[in-house]
Amino acid sequence: MKTSRTFGLIGRSLKHSFSKGYFSKKFSEEQITDCAYQLFELPDIKAFEKLVADVPLAGLNVTIPYKEEVMTYLHGLDASAEKVGAVNVIRFEPGPKLTGFNSDYYGFKTSLLNWLPASHNFSALILGTGGASKAVCAVLEDLEIPFMLVSRSIRQGSITYEYLNQNPHVVGDAPLIINTTPLGMYPYVDQCPDLPYHMIGDQHYLYDLIYNPETTLFMEKGINKGARAKNGLEMLHLQAERSWEIWNEC
Repeated sequence: MKTSRTFGLIGRSLKHSFSKGYFSKKFSEEQITDCAYQLFELPDIKAFEKLVADVPLAGLNVTIPYKEEVMTYLHGLDASAEKVGAVNVIRFEPGPKLTGFNSDYYGFKTSLLNWLPASHNFSALILGTGGASKAVCAVLEDLEIPFMLVSRSIRQGSITYEYLNQNPHVVGDAPLIINTTPLGMYPYVDQCPDLPYHMIGDQHYLYDLIYNPETTLFMEKGINKGARAKNGLEMLHLQAERSWEIWNEC
């Protein structure tokens, strides 16, 4: 059967994308024969308009660095995108009308709750202040888990890695540490956030949004100190399935 619905992913560099393989496998296993999933590398967000004009699309996923920049090109935002302040799913409707959603919130929240003990009294550190951190912040706010953002440079509402290393007790007092940066992502597997890892112990839970490699250096350093660690693969599966639901909602 001829493909009649085209979905895809936009981002700057998609060489190690999870999405195409995931959806291609889904379409094959579920015998969805009228859909295809493609990768669209955009050197600049300004190329988005030409892509939409040239390619008949049914829906898109959005990855770094365009989760915030793409919002100005959309006709509306779902409550999920408004809440987070970033878009990772775009639904195309006749017109075309482009509406932005955020499935990262659902994916991260579900994955986190699947993992953390039912009774917990956590405070958290969120490593990174980019677009990927926005859904994490929204989830922790809704779960009433107090947190601090950690950034490389001084900015309002965050502390720096330098501050953490000068005040290592802050890491010791934050049992939940979430990495939203690309540090340690393949092929740069020898990198990790600059933390006082000696303060991490068996009371810690380290969540890394990275899924490739399966165990990042950040996770490995925590595991070596007795911490529990989880990568972002389950979150990706959950947000991908939520994307599919969004594209097929009536």
